[in-house]
Amino acid sequence: MNKRITIFVASHSGALVKQVTLPRIFLVGIGFLVVAGIISAGVVFSNYITLKKKAASARLLSETIESQQNALAEQQQQIKGLVDRINMMKSQLFALRDFEKKIRVIADLESQSESTGLFGIGGVSLKEINAQDCTEERQNALVREMHQQLNLLDNAFSGQEDGLSSLLSCLEDKRRLLASTPAIRPMNGGWITSRFEYRKSPFTGRREFHHGLDIAASMDTPVIASADGKVIFCGTKGGLGKAVIIDHGRGIVSRYGHLNKLKKKKGDFVSREDIIGTVGNTGQSTGPHLHYEVRVNGVPVDPEKYILN
Repeated sequence: MNKRITIFVASHSGALVKQVTLPRIFLVGIGFLVVAGIISAGVVFSNYITLKKKAASARLLSETIESQQNALAEQQQQIKGLVDRINMMKSQLFALRDFEKKIRVIADLESQSESTGLFGIGGVSLKEINAQDCTEERQNALVREMHQQLNLLDNAFSGQEDGLSSLLSCLEDKRRLLASTPAIRPMNGGWITSRFEYRKSPFTGRREFHHGLDIAASMDTPVIASADGKVIFCGTKGGLGKAVIIDHGRGIVSRYGHLNKLKKKKGDFVSREDIIGTVGNTGQSTGPHLHYEVRVNGVPVDPEKYILN
């Protein structure tokens, strides 16, 4: 049965009342459309709110990812800096080790142990650091590894420092040894008139062994110590006339005879090239000259074998 609904429309202006008759199903359809529109609007609004929340979450996630990427990039730079530092320290350590070896060879010193603490110290490839799949966890592991290697290098440097300290001590001993070894002429100028050899004595005419060097020079030419040492005699000594005797240690003694003036006294410590007296003609001498001897454990040796200049 097709029911109808009549709607009366009145006007405030006094116009005639209008009558509209509509089928009931038409009104039901309009009502359904209105309700459907309201529901659709609600669904759209709900989806809009949901999408807005998801967009905010996406922005936050994007910012978090960007922050993590920046942190990873900064960490990569730190790792690269550590790698550069490790490589530089390794180069310096190897250079120091090679330098120590050369000095020990030159100075004829015993070599140190080859162990410098470098064993087990590896390296990290920069490709590995720059890899796209280098995660934060992996980079943290690399940082820990770099710090461990730096600690090993610090220990290696400490060992190298001990080795260099030992080398310095040995070189100082060598320096003292060389400084106390008669290695220079006991005067500047002059000429050798008699060597460490058999000769005819100018006093007896007999063949005898001459235990030193005779160096002729003008009166009062300065006589210098041929090495560091301690004056153990300064005065007149038999045929040597005025003489100075210096103990250089290790059983080595140098003797300077026929002097005119004595510039040192017993007990004085002298350094190489210190003036200890002047050329004279005292004792058994036929003219101004210096008699120079070197004795080892009391036995005369050829002084010319010690002279380097």
